[in-house]
Amino acid sequence: MSAKTVLIAGATGLVGQAALEAFGRQPGTRVIALSRRRPEDLFGAEHRALDLRDRGAAMAVASEFRDATHVVFAALYERPDLIAGWRDPEQIRINDEMLRNLLDPLLSVARGLRHVALLQGTKAYGVHVRPMQVPAREGRSEARDIPNFYWNQEDYLRERQRGQAWNFTIFRPVLIAGFSLGSAMNLIPAIGVYGAILKARGEPLHYPGGPPRVAQVVDAGLLARAIAWAGEAPAARNATFNVANGDVFVWQNIWPAIADALGMPPGTARPCRMQAEIAPCEAEWAAIRARHGLKAPDLKAFVGLSFQYADYQLGTGRTEAAPASFSSTIKLMQAGFSEVMDSEDMFVRLIRDLQERRLLPPR
Repeated sequence: MSAKTVLIAGATGLVGQAALEAFGRQPGTRVIALSRRRPEDLFGAEHRALDLRDRGAAMAVASEFRDATHVVFAALYERPDLIAGWRDPEQIRINDEMLRNLLDPLLSVARGLRHVALLQGTKAYGVHVRPMQVPAREGRSEARDIPNFYWNQEDYLRERQRGQAWNFTIFRPVLIAGFSLGSAMNLIPAIGVYGAILKARGEPLHYPGGPPRVAQVVDAGLLARAIAWAGEAPAARNATFNVANGDVFVWQNIWPAIADALGMPPGTARPCRMQAEIAPCEAEWAAIRARHGLKAPDLKAFVGLSFQYADYQLGTGRTEAAPASFSSTIKLMQAGFSEVMDSEDMFVRLIRDLQERRLLPPR
């Protein structure tokens, strides 16, 4: 196989960090991380500071990437009001332009380009607006009547790829869990901080969410390995795939395992809007950091917008369970990627990882 040079845009995010590790493990692969700030872990990659909202800056450095063979576009812009921002025209415009700002100049110089991976999600099926078809299937369940930057990016990618030697793969992960700092949608730091504050107050890990709901999740590492597979798999050329761990879970049922990983007894159901009740607890978090000698930064830098995302995913404040939302992953498995993972074990492992990094208090 010829030499590979992989550009990972959005390298500090959940998917970007995992992709750095997945491609960094491939012998003979040059990896270039593109992000405004340096990723926590580079896994041997080079880093180029780049704000993809700045078209001029992207054009100025495009010639440096003429050897690119693979692109992982995991860059994402979210509005400060996260949930409302998903339907905001400005959010749609900026995300659309970010992809164009990278690919327009890159496609003019990267003659050896072979593959582009693009990230979407279950909002492609309208889960954020209305009940989605169950199970959601690629090519038949899309909610193109709902404005979404996914469609702007996908239409652009299909247009640019037409008649070209390179190909693309679009991934639609469910809830993603993994390692990142300050991300907009990462439940692990949000739940970890929530637990640490309750523990410091002498309380058990109360369940903060709403009624039980069967859910799906995907490990960021598993997703990254699927992206790496797609870059070489003939069955993934110009294809769209849902991706998940392969099982389902109910938050209340795995809550005892999460509590145990944090070194806490599980508590009762006690609704807590983390954005309103935990995000302001900077003084308590600072005391916890000092007491345990943590390397974690302040809440904004550590959790980002993810308290809002935790409220959304856990259904805090709901009196009835959210409608079922399941994505079929049969197409991906039939195409040749069949890795699966136990979701409860994944949550425990990710919490322990933050503890080992001294970003959360020890168990």
